[in-house]
Amino acid sequence: MKIVFMGTPEFALPSLNILAANGYAIAAVVTAPDRERGRGLHVTFTPVKQAALDAGYSILQPSSLKDPVFTSALRDLEADLFVIVAFRILPREIYSLPAKGSFNLHASLLPRYRGAAPINWALINGDRETGVTTFFLQERVDTGSIILQSRCAVDEDATAGELHDRLAILGADTVLRTVQMIESGTVHPVPQPNDAATAAPKIFREDCRIGWNRSTEQIHNFVRGLSPHPAAWTIHRERVIKIYRTRRLPGVCADARQEGHITVDNGRLIVATADGTLEILELQQEGKRRMTAEEFLRGYVFNRGEWFEEP
Repeated sequence: MKIVFMGTPEFALPSLNILAANGYAIAAVVTAPDRERGRGLHVTFTPVKQAALDAGYSILQPSSLKDPVFTSALRDLEADLFVIVAFRILPREIYSLPAKGSFNLHASLLPRYRGAAPINWALINGDRETGVTTFFLQERVDTGSIILQSRCAVDEDATAGELHDRLAILGADTVLRTVQMIESGTVHPVPQPNDAATAAPKIFREDCRIGWNRSTEQIHNFVRGLSPHPAAWTIHRERVIKIYRTRRLPGVCADARQEGHITVDNGRLIVATADGTLEILELQQEGKRRMTAEEFLRGYVFNRGEWFEEP
C-alpha cells in the first residue's frame, strides 16, 4: 500500500518512522516550506523534512495547498492513502484523492478539544485523562468519523511539553494500527457526537498572562499547560517573567496582603493566590536563560511586600 505522509513538527516524526519501520511504502512526504529564522535569516527545514531527507523520500513543500501543480503531483503518485499528522487544513480536492481516503491524527479524545491546541487546553483545564484520535477527513475541521482512539492518564504535574512527547509516541502506535485496519478492510468509522464537542483554539501571547486572582489549582494548571511554549508570564518592575513550573502549597501565605504577593523563603519563591499559595520552581526573566527559582534568586532581589502585577 502506497502512502503519502503529511506533517511538519516533531510531533509527526514517530508516526512517519513507525510506518517506515513496518515496511510501508512512503510515496512522498508533504511538509511546510523552508523558513528563514534567527538574526542571520538562516534557512531551516521542518523536522519532518529533515527526516524525509535522511530517509531519501520524495518531498513536496507547497506554499498553497490549492496550487494545481501540487494537486497534479499528488494525483500522479497514485497513493492509496494519505496520512496526516500535525499539518495544515486540507481542501477537499486534496484529501479526496486517494482510493482508501485520508485520515488525521489528533492529540485529544475527539470530539473533545477540536482545534489547534488540544494538549495545552487539556492541561489548562486540569484533565486527568486524554489521548489521541485518528479520523477520516471531512470539510469541517476535526469533525470526521472516528477510526481509533487511544487513552492515557495525565499526571497532575505534567507539562505540555512532557505530554506532547507521550502523545507523539502513543499517536504513532495508533497511526500504525489505523493503517493496518484500513489495509485489511476492518475499519468501522464512528461519527463524532457533535453535542459533546469542545474547542481548543490557538493560544496567543496575550492569552498567557497569569491572573493571580485565580485559585492555586487554576494557576498551576495554567502554567503547566503553557510550558514550555508559549509559556505563562507575569510582570514585575515592568519586566516580563516567564514561569515554567510550579508546585501547589497547602495553606495561605502568612504575609499575603493580596493575590500575587511575593515571599522569598530560604531560596524558595512563593506567591499568594486567591485561595492559597504557589511555589515557583522554574522561571525566566526576559533576555535571560531559563533557571530554577534558587538560581534566579541569587541574582534577582525581591523586596519585602512586593507582588506580581495584575493584568
